[in-house]
Amino acid sequence: MVASALVKVPAGRLLLVEDDIGVRRALQLTLEGNGFAVHAFAAADPALAEPAAMHTSHLVADYILPDRNGIELLQMLRAKGWCGIAVLISAFANPETRAIAKAAGFCAVIDKPFHDECLLAALGIAGVGVMA
Repeated sequence: MVASALVKVPAGRLLLVEDDIGVRRALQLTLEGNGFAVHAFAAADPALAEPAAMHTSHLVADYILPDRNGIELLQMLRAKGWCGIAVLISAFANPETRAIAKAAGFCAVIDKPFHDECLLAALGIAGVGVMA
């Protein structure tokens, strides 16, 4: 008899940039629980200064940050050669911001508050797991 179990597939390394400590910690726990190795920062500049940032596969960035916005963060990462999957989260997104974010390379702009499943789907890992 063969037993089956749900096995988590590593989702990759993720750069999380969110200035609200409570939101950042909750997202970090959710993302780690879904297989990501999370590098979390409260602002864009410290994230950009971290060498590990260039070795991440995904970015989740808040739009409003203390030092620059999430769109500028992605543009700076792209200028350095980063080519991962990026998701912008915001409580202040409007049609113009969405268009600019999409043009900058974000695959999704998610309105706060949101369900974890929405973020995971945008990151391309909804339903992660394989039967083993």
